[in-house]
Amino acid sequence: MNGGDKPAIVVTGVAGNLGLRLLPLLDRFNVTGVDIVPPRTDLPLRFEKIDLGREAACRQLVQVLTQTKARAVVHLAFVVDQLRSGVLDENAMWQVNVAGTARLMEAITEVNRLGGSVDTFIFPSSTFVYGPETPGSVKENHPLGAESLPYALHVQQADEAVRFRCETLGNCATYVLRLPLFAGASVKSCLLDAFRGTPGGSGKRAERMRQRGAHLSLLTPGKLYRENQMQVIHVDDVARLIALLLRRPASQKNELTLMNVSGRGEPIKFEDAAAIANARVRQVPGKWLMREILRLRWDLGISGVPHQAAPYLYGSCVVDTNRLKQFLGPEYENVIRYSVATALQDSFKDTPNTQSTTV
Repeated sequence: MNGGDKPAIVVTGVAGNLGLRLLPLLDRFNVTGVDIVPPRTDLPLRFEKIDLGREAACRQLVQVLTQTKARAVVHLAFVVDQLRSGVLDENAMWQVNVAGTARLMEAITEVNRLGGSVDTFIFPSSTFVYGPETPGSVKENHPLGAESLPYALHVQQADEAVRFRCETLGNCATYVLRLPLFAGASVKSCLLDAFRGTPGGSGKRAERMRQRGAHLSLLTPGKLYRENQMQVIHVDDVARLIALLLRRPASQKNELTLMNVSGRGEPIKFEDAAAIANARVRQVPGKWLMREILRLRWDLGISGVPHQAAPYLYGSCVVDTNRLKQFLGPEYENVIRYSVATALQDSFKDTPNTQSTTV
C-alpha cells in the first residue's frame, strides 16, 4: 500500500489490459486495485480480491472505499466473453457487467452518504451501444440500439444504469466514455482476431492450426460491405484520457459528462483495415451465410469469434467526437495520439501474411 499524502483512487478490473496500461500513469495517486486476480505489475498498489459478480461485492467495496478514503473510482471491470464448456456464459457475464456496475455505484452512494469523499466516477462504455449500423456520424444523444452480441447488450444496460443512477452518488461527478473497438499491440479481442485471422478457439484443431501458422479468412457478406467504415481507439490513448480526468478536478459535482471517443482523423474503410491486417477477405453471399460460417467455426472450436459478433464485423458505426475535442481543448493531441489507421497498424504490425483456411 502506498504512503504519503497522495489522493486515493480505486480501479476495478485492474488486472486487465487497460488497467495495466493505466497503472504507470497513476504515480500521483495511492492506487487500490480491485479484481479477481492480482495484476502482473511491479508498481506499488494495494490489491483487493473482489468478484463483482457476487452479492457480497457491494459490502466489500464499501469497506475498501471507506478504508482508503478514495477520492475517485475508475470502473474497468467488464467481461467481454466468458466461456463455460465452449459456450458463452451470458448470465455470469451479466452478473459482472451489469449487476456488478450497479453494486459498485451502490457502494459509492453508501460511502458518500456516510461522509465519504468519492468525487469522480469514470465508466468506459462503448460505441457498440449505438448498434452495428449508424446513419452517418452520430452524437451522444443518438438512440441506443445494441444487437445480438452479449457484450454489446450488457454494455448498453450498464451505460443506461450509470446514467440513471449517477444522481444518487452524492457529490460525485460521473464520466461515461463511449469507446470504439480497442486497438494496439497489447490488445486481444475477438473482433481484432477476426482481422488477424487468429484461430482463437479452444479446441485441438485450433491449436494445430496455430502451430502450423494457418489463418482463418476474414468474412464479408458482399462487396458493398468493403466500403463500410469503422473507428478504433488505441488502448494507450484511453489510459491517457482516464489519467487526465483523474488529474483534472471536476468542474461541477454530481454532473454527468458523456463523450464519444475515437482515434484521431477519419474513420477507415473495412477493406483498408483488412489490408493493414494482411487479412485475406472471403466474400460470402449474404449475412445469414456469414453468421452460419462463424457459428460453424465456433462449434468446431477453431474460432473465438461468436456468430453474434457478425453485425459488428460487417456493420458501419461512426461517432462524432467534437464534444471530446472541445472538452480536451489544447490537450487533445497530447492525449489522443493515434489516428484510427496508426492504431490499427500497431495492432497488426506482427501479423504475418500466411496461408488462410477456407473453413
